[in-house]
Amino acid sequence: MRHHRTPRVVRAVRWTRLILHLAWAAFMLRFVYPRADAERRRELGSRWSQDLLALLAIRLECEGEPPEIQATGALIASNHISWLDVFAIGAVRHTRFVAKSEIRDWPVAGMIAERAGTLFVHRARRHDTGRIANHVKEALAAGDCVGLFPEGTTTEGDQLLKFHSSLFEPAVAHGTPVHPVALRYQHPDGTPCRAAAFVGELTFAQSLGLVIRTREMVVRIAFSEAVEPAGRNRREVASQTHARIATLLDLPPQGSGPG
Repeated sequence: MRHHRTPRVVRAVRWTRLILHLAWAAFMLRFVYPRADAERRRELGSRWSQDLLALLAIRLECEGEPPEIQATGALIASNHISWLDVFAIGAVRHTRFVAKSEIRDWPVAGMIAERAGTLFVHRARRHDTGRIANHVKEALAAGDCVGLFPEGTTTEGDQLLKFHSSLFEPAVAHGTPVHPVALRYQHPDGTPCRAAAFVGELTFAQSLGLVIRTREMVVRIAFSEAVEPAGRNRREVASQTHARIATLLDLPPQGSGPG
């Protein structure tokens, strides 16, 4: 709808500010991040995500409590709609995400994601999940917060696909609570904002263009009570997490996918 679109001059300003923001991220990750302690890194990461949402005119509304910083780490599992999901969650709680390896090849954004500690998985390799599971265990042992998108792909937010239960194995092995998260993208009037969805044959550049052309957006992030892995296997943890996210989204649960 045209009343949701920005004028050309506003788009030009946003593109300019975005380029400068990406340049700042590259500088920060090259010269500041390596010398900062863990607490400072978390602050820098969250602030950068908050500023990115602000320059894109995306208002963040949060319900529930994000995971606290603790020695055993934390694991966040969320429904997946957009590349914006990473920054919406990261603006609330600095998080290292497990993401598809193709993101590493994105111009500038791929380099930023890699240097920020993203854990890349090669989906075409059947046994790569084992390697990623080990990296996730190491990150949890270091006290990091790790983020998963267990659907394995994006949707427009109107459904919740089955979860890949194998992604929950590190949480079960390490005894780390799983924090279910539900994301929604809306216009200020409460109607769904389809421009945020990174689905189908859209390229990253095309998706970014749609976001920049949107006058204003609201991302609603809701945290549910954590799922404790004690006494549960990975399928049970995945199923319980799926059910809680479905409840937050007012969607019917469908269970977890294959291990």
